[in-house]
Amino acid sequence: MSKNKDWIGNKKSTYIILGASNHTDKERQTEDYYATDPIAIDGLKTVWNIPQNVWEVSCGEGHLSERLKELGHTVYSTDLVDRGYGIGNVDFLKTTELPKDCTCILTNPPYKYALEFVNHSLDLLPEGGYCVMFLKTTFLEGKKRYNNLFSINPPKYMFQFVSRVLCAKNGDFETMIAGGGSAVSYAWFVFQKGYKGDTVIKWINNS
Repeated sequence: MSKNKDWIGNKKSTYIILGASNHTDKERQTEDYYATDPIAIDGLKTVWNIPQNVWEVSCGEGHLSERLKELGHTVYSTDLVDRGYGIGNVDFLKTTELPKDCTCILTNPPYKYALEFVNHSLDLLPEGGYCVMFLKTTFLEGKKRYNNLFSINPPKYMFQFVSRVLCAKNGDFETMIAGGGSAVSYAWFVFQKGYKGDTVIKWINNS
């Protein structure tokens, strides 16, 4: 069963609500911060209706959060590392409650902890809630992910981008573009808590 706390609160109360700690392992993200081009949100909107209230749990500098806000969504933004946006020092993997009225967790998680982010999201969400993760297409493969996730909680949708979407290390998109762009294929993986059916694959034509 999920737990909810007030959607709006001051920083002190938010830390308490989300179970933040001064002893979190920030090394987890210091070398694994890749900002996502907001076009990823635009693409998702063309194939799926994003819920109104969204918790961006690895918000970085706010690239996805700001685009969601521009599109009219209420967004609660947190991150393990304080990068000057949202509320920092919040270790999502140690949280125990959702913001009030939030039934959608959406983010581009640190890839090496993506499985943990998905499973923790599904633990927190109520039945019917959505975990929406921007991940490498290769997240589909691997015995560990199959045994610990896909065979138990298959994604309801996988939205594959036709063209490459940029994810820039430390948010430096200019350097990435100058270096030739991205060689990595990405997709949105949409998990709905309680869903046990087949995964529907659709393409996002962002070419």
